[in-house]
Amino acid sequence: MNKDILKGKWNQLKSDIRGWWTDLTDDDVQRIQGDTEKFIRVLQEKYGYGREKAEQELNEFLNIPDNQRHRRRAS
Repeated sequence: MNKDILKGKWNQLKSDIRGWWTDLTDDDVQRIQGDTEKFIRVLQEKYGYGREKAEQELNEFLNIPDNQRHRRRAS
């Protein structure tokens, strides 16, 4: 995962993140502040993911083209 993507695009990604992971609160997003490790921990806390699953979810999200990232795809 490219940590710079998350940090560099944080302000642009915040609304997409809330649409993608609907259980995250504004406080959660504020706490993450573009930090990959914090993001992974929050996903683990909110969704009960193991570290590997949280990393995989975040990587998949970051690899989606910007114009297609607005809401979570159907599972």
